[in-house]
Amino acid sequence: MIFIIESGSTKSDWVLIDDKSNQSFFSTMGFNPYFHSAENIAEEIGKNLDLVAIADSINAIYFYGAGCSSESSNKIVYEGLSSVFTKAQIHVEHDLTACAYSTFQGSPAISCIIGTGSNSCFFDGQTVSEVVPALGYILGDEGSGSYFGKKLLASYLYNKLPKHVEEDFEKTFNLSKNQIVENVYKKPNANVYIASFMPFIAKHKDEAFFKLMVEEGMRSFMEVHVCCYDNYQNVPVHFVGSIAQIFEKEVLKSAISLNITIGQIIQKPIQGLITYHENYIFSKQTN
Repeated sequence: MIFIIESGSTKSDWVLIDDKSNQSFFSTMGFNPYFHSAENIAEEIGKNLDLVAIADSINAIYFYGAGCSSESSNKIVYEGLSSVFTKAQIHVEHDLTACAYSTFQGSPAISCIIGTGSNSCFFDGQTVSEVVPALGYILGDEGSGSYFGKKLLASYLYNKLPKHVEEDFEKTFNLSKNQIVENVYKKPNANVYIASFMPFIAKHKDEAFFKLMVEEGMRSFMEVHVCCYDNYQNVPVHFVGSIAQIFEKEVLKSAISLNITIGQIIQKPIQGLITYHENYIFSKQTN
């Protein structure tokens, strides 16, 4: 049996494929080696009794995760997984690779992630390549949940929100300045905490204040992470991630303004990832 796992910073989607190609789906928290140790990963997986029950039956794992962009980072995830799935051959790749694979339609394209964080790559069918790096929620992540969450929190603390929105924020969250600062600067997984305010922004997305914020954020993402490719106006640009899907209109508007052709916009890459593995990876292994 084989696991394909797609992990963002917030959530991981798991699909189990057995010898008869039957599929079963599981979910855990997201595992990011920038924020989680191998011990953290093993401990969290161990809390899922369904996964533990089948651990010894797993032959291979294909893990695609946020933060898995270097050998040292990948080793953290590898060690966390291998301590639970002791009999499995484990492959750890970047979540950008999952993004590219899941949106591949047989021709070169730019594929983008806009979820808790953001990033982009170019995939020609053989090689996944980046032009600019992902700088994370402090220096980068344009257009992401953490990017807009920061702007919301700053606007609230600076008393810049429209009055009725400010009142709803206080009613919804009941947070003091000290609590916000502690959660952002002193507690772990600050990027996930900051991005957790996206449902509030989505609730008020028709407000002029947020429409302008989101449109500017999406344009900033494209200027940094799409326009960096020489052929960005000549190939389709695909998007995966919850934020891209929720704010699809703003993505399309920003794309039109930059003469960018949008391809697919999907919330979760896992189904496309399964299809790619069946068509291009598993088929090679059986030939």
